Amino acid sequence: MLKFKLLLWLLPKLLQRAINTQPACARYVQDKILLFQIRTRGGAGRYFTIADNKVRSTAGLHPAPQFTLSFRDADRGFSILSAKNGKEAFLNALHDQDLDISGDFVEVMWFQGLTEFLQPPKP
Repeated sequence: MLKFKLLLWLLPKLLQRAINTQPACARYVQDKILLFQIRTRGGAGRYFTIADNKVRSTAGLHPAPQFTLSFRDADRGFSILSAKNGKEAFLNALHDQDLDISGDFVEVMWFQGLTEFLQPPKP
């Protein structure tokens, strides 16, 4: 559980660094307003706000996020979120029912695009 919570705490810091250091990422989030949450089915999680080219997170759950990623448990959540092959890990997690996605699927896809900026540049 601790690794999952640490990853959720670290995620907005990594995204903010990408926004601050990669002009393409800054353009990607420009004028975007989004509130989403990442949690376990047991209820542990955080919600995240993207607005004004800033990423913020808050402990706990929001009553009306635009989308929610709910993982079966903290261990699976950590392994999926930290996987090197992010898209494949998400698809496998959906297939294996280790991940449920609720809310606006278009915003989920936008968020997946944002997380691409966290990957190391390809040679």
